[in-house]
Amino acid sequence: MAFGRSDRRRRSAAVEPVTLKILVAGGFGVGKTTLVGAVSEIKPLRTEERLTEAGRPVDDLDGVEAKTTTTVAMDFGRITVNEELVLYLFGTPGQDRFWFLWDELARGALGAVVLADTRRLADSFAAIDYFERRGLPFTVAVNCFDGADRYPPQAVRDALDLDPQVPVMLCDARLKDSARDVLISVVEHAMRTSARRREPAVP
Repeated sequence: MAFGRSDRRRRSAAVEPVTLKILVAGGFGVGKTTLVGAVSEIKPLRTEERLTEAGRPVDDLDGVEAKTTTTVAMDFGRITVNEELVLYLFGTPGQDRFWFLWDELARGALGAVVLADTRRLADSFAAIDYFERRGLPFTVAVNCFDGADRYPPQAVRDALDLDPQVPVMLCDARLKDSARDVLISVVEHAMRTSARRREPAVP
């Protein structure tokens, strides 16, 4: 569910915090599992399996040759932003053969993060297209890998042909504060999008 109430009991709180569902998506090896693990306040649920020779023909390792595992279902984590807001994070699998899981994971989500790698920027198009078709607000977060070329957000926006209102930011998926900033951007963007949709049409 996009909106709900946490089932945790607080002795001093007058109301329970709002809980929101956020997806973390992007291409294969872009850092989705790392971001969820960096920011989650609980031990993340991971469904990773080791890469095998059988998967080599379908798993493109160009640029991520050191990767040895892959998410086959989802990652799950939780972060309390403040006393009024709790985010539940669902990291999606990156390979095309697991796309049948996306519809289920996306159900009830408030918004999404599309993680991007400048070395494999084209891998972001599938996730961007998916969320654009479904009208789900998303933020593009460029994961600044060590040794990768750095580009300003506007250059990434132009390369991905994004609408002007879609936030684009740089991040380090390994760092909790950086990952938290990305998630806050998603929530803020989703709230602005919802407000625009409620505005009466101009005759």
